[in-house]
Amino acid sequence: MTTPGVDGAVRRKAPVAERRLHPVTPLRRAWAPVAVVIGWAVHDPDQTQRQLTRLTTTTLLLVIAVAVPAAALYGFLTWWFTHFAVTESELRIRTGLLFRRTAHIRLERIQAIDVSQPLLARVAGVAKLKLDVVGADKKDELAFLGAEEARALRAELLARAAGFAPETAHEVGEAPARELLRTPSRELALSLVLTGATWGTLAAALVVPPVLWLATHSVWTVLAAALPLLGAAGANSVGRFVAEYDWTVADSPDGLRIDRGLLDRVHETVPPGRVQTVRVVRPLLWRRRGWVRVELDVAGSSNSVLVPVAPREVAEAVIARVLPGVTVPPDSALSRPPRRARWCVPLWWRGYGLVVTDSVFAAHQGLLRRSLALVPHAKVQSVRLKQGPWQRALGLADVHVDTGADKTVTARLRDAEEAAALLGAQAERSRTGRRDARPDRWMTEGADR
Repeated sequence: MTTPGVDGAVRRKAPVAERRLHPVTPLRRAWAPVAVVIGWAVHDPDQTQRQLTRLTTTTLLLVIAVAVPAAALYGFLTWWFTHFAVTESELRIRTGLLFRRTAHIRLERIQAIDVSQPLLARVAGVAKLKLDVVGADKKDELAFLGAEEARALRAELLARAAGFAPETAHEVGEAPARELLRTPSRELALSLVLTGATWGTLAAALVVPPVLWLATHSVWTVLAAALPLLGAAGANSVGRFVAEYDWTVADSPDGLRIDRGLLDRVHETVPPGRVQTVRVVRPLLWRRRGWVRVELDVAGSSNSVLVPVAPREVAEAVIARVLPGVTVPPDSALSRPPRRARWCVPLWWRGYGLVVTDSVFAAHQGLLRRSLALVPHAKVQSVRLKQGPWQRALGLADVHVDTGADKTVTARLRDAEEAAALLGAQAERSRTGRRDARPDRWMTEGADR
């Protein structure tokens, strides 16, 4: 490829250097044919058993002698035909053994780059890069790279996306980070013990199987009910502890960085300016200790938790980094629905509330598990007013606020006149908020220097 130089002469562009994944990758790819065979065997175990009994030892050894090299060859070829390259404006990924696929990922469309290391990958010293891209249904990934190479590539991609020159992007390195929060393992474990969902599924696992046994006297029926309940209880307790272990939040120019995981280590980034909603959750058994959980809705990203458990004042300090200039309103600032709302939702109507500040639309719901959703005015995409027949009779209405993450926050059971006024006022706040909002950019401080 050639381009005209400053003096009019034709200058040839340097070719883009393509790179391969880590040499350990074929071992991962080789499992694909084996997984297909295992899936077929599990799908029809009776037929599998009959087929195996017909095979002689010699035939079985021949099958293994052919299958193992074939799987190894498949893994090697898929690795050999996978390349990636970083240009001035995009990341290119070429894959495919029989059917070729080339992905051109524009750097300015990248919202987040996460580095994850499953347990075996940590042993092998490799890591996986996952890219959140605007408009993509699923994450593109590079699996696997050397652990140091993965971090260096992530830093280079973010530097180029921020506008650094290609020749200096390598020198920028990963932006410095300042630790904001680290969740103690003891605090995390105790918070999971005090979570109602864990106790609810455990109680169901202890009560439902004996009842089914008395009703059916079928072991298979009991197992079919007990195993999912035990699995759900494990996911709500042990699974979350393993996933959220050593949860660390750090502040950096490219967003908030989250490091977590006991077995599989994950390095995630909450993109700057892409957070659409922040939820402050307070389960019943946490309130005495003053703990909260902070959840997120991020446009185009799967990041959904910011803080698994922390004292409220600590969590609010982290929220202030995600939503600059936003203060979490106290319960005393909430405006509750009128008393006639009890005819729509007896008792639970007391759990609803609303407060609108200069920066956010904040809706509260829940009595046992309280949740306060904060939506910056600039992130509101549309506002809707909805009334059912019973609400119309009582002079009530719901106000729905839609965000860029395809989620909705609802202020329920408001007075109808108040809701109508809120509808117009919120539309105006959203318009002015988007107009005055700062552009979302990676590493803004570094790029502006």
